[in-house]
Amino acid sequence: MALNDDATLRQMAGLMEVAGVLIAVFDQDDRLRFANRAFRDAWCLDETENPLWSEMMRRNFLSARGTVIKATDFETWLRSTLSRRGKTGFRAYETDLHDGRWLWMTETMQPNGWMLCVASDITSMRPDERTLRQDRDDAIRVSQIDELTGIPSRRFAMAKIDDLLRSQGGAPSQPAGCLAVLDIDNFKYINDRFGHSVGDAVLKDFAKTLHSHVRKTDVLGRVGGEEFVLILPNASPENALTIVGKMLEAVRHSRPVAEQQSFRYTFSAGIASGDSGDSAADLYRRADLALYAAKMRGRNQVCLDPETRLGRVTAAV
Repeated sequence: MALNDDATLRQMAGLMEVAGVLIAVFDQDDRLRFANRAFRDAWCLDETENPLWSEMMRRNFLSARGTVIKATDFETWLRSTLSRRGKTGFRAYETDLHDGRWLWMTETMQPNGWMLCVASDITSMRPDERTLRQDRDDAIRVSQIDELTGIPSRRFAMAKIDDLLRSQGGAPSQPAGCLAVLDIDNFKYINDRFGHSVGDAVLKDFAKTLHSHVRKTDVLGRVGGEEFVLILPNASPENALTIVGKMLEAVRHSRPVAEQQSFRYTFSAGIASGDSGDSAADLYRRADLALYAAKMRGRNQVCLDPETRLGRVTAAV
C-alpha cells in the first residue's frame, strides 16, 4: 500500500502504539515528528510536544528523568553526542533510564537526515552482563572522540570519508558530497606567544563554534594538532563554500579567551568534491592542496579544489 493512503497511515500508527517497543521519528533538523506513547512516557513528553532532540535531553537532564546522563558539564556532553548522532546509516547502543529501565536503542538514518529510533526493554539482563556491555560501549565511544574538543577523533572522521565515497555507488552523475580540510591560522604563534592554555582554549572554541553550523548528516572531526576535517554528504561545492564561509565569519567574531576580549583568531580551508573513482587519500590530497592555496593567498579564507567537477576556478570567501 502507498504510504500516502490515510487508512494505511492510521493502521501503522495504531500498530506502533501496541508494538511493545519505544518508537520515534526525527526529521533532518533532529526535531521529533512522531513518537508512540511508550516513547513519550519514557522521556516525559506530552502528546502536543515536538521538541528538538537536544531540547528534550537538556530538559530531562535538568529534571533528572529520561536518559541517565553521567556528565557534570551537560553542554560538553551534548556537543560530543551530537557530533556522532546520525552520522551512520545504522547505530545500536544501550542506555539506562532514571526509572530503572535498561534499553537497547537502534537509530536508522535516511540520507536526507530523517531518523527512526526504536528501543526495546532489556532490564531483565543480568547486572554483570550489563556492566560488561556498558564498558565495551564506553571504550568504543572513547576511541571515537577527541578528548580535548569533544568532537570525533581522526579515526572516526577518516572512516567517514570512506563512507562518503562508498555512498556514491559509482554513479558519476550523483556526487557523493564534499570534504573540507580546515586549519587554524598561525596556531604555533598562538601557543608560543600566549601559552598552551590559550592554544587549548582556541581549539575548544573552534570545535564549538564550527559545530553550531554543522548539519545533522555532516561530520566535523579533529585529525591532529590544529587541523580538522568537515565531511559534507550530498553537498555541492557551492553548498560547501556557503557552509564553510559562515564558519569563517563566525570564527572571526569569536572571542575564545574571556579575560582577553581583544584576542581573536582565524582559519583557512580547502574544499574538494568527491568524484567517481576517488579514494579517501585522493580526496584528502585535493582538499589539502586547496587548503595550501588558501594559506598562500593570505589565510583567513577558503579555496575550492580547481579539479572539482563543477568548475576549474579557485574560489575565495
